[in-house]
Amino acid sequence: MIDWNEVFRRTQRGNATPDRRVEKTEAEWREELDAATFAVTRQAGTERAFSSSMCELFEPGLYGCACCDSLLFDATNKFDSGTGWPSFTQPIQDNAIAYRDDSSYGMRRVETTCAVCDSHLGHVFPDGPPPSGLRYCMNAVALRKRKD
Repeated sequence: MIDWNEVFRRTQRGNATPDRRVEKTEAEWREELDAATFAVTRQAGTERAFSSSMCELFEPGLYGCACCDSLLFDATNKFDSGTGWPSFTQPIQDNAIAYRDDSSYGMRRVETTCAVCDSHLGHVFPDGPPPSGLRYCMNAVALRKRKD
């Protein structure tokens, strides 16, 4: 289980190696993604809080990256954080998420990206429920609920 100490360690020393890599040019991403998804995932934007019904979606299933479809989260680790963004306590596997120090906007945070394609997903915070104590605060447009 990943905890806050491990998240912080990875921002300093490097992330786990993903199973595969997907790399495309900005033009290729722009052609494949809608404007909102491109702005969030490729330009590190943030969607408006409470703008997605995904926050209230708690049925079983898996969530993948909106850009490369890599598995990121299992709905069993999803919870209502009250923040207005879908929140999870753990990624589906150890190497699904990459962590980066983010000091933008005068804040110190940890950015989360898809380890496979570098899509900006959101941020992780140390104020989630047990057992991990983590809150992966994700942009809904960066995720796709998988059908499998």
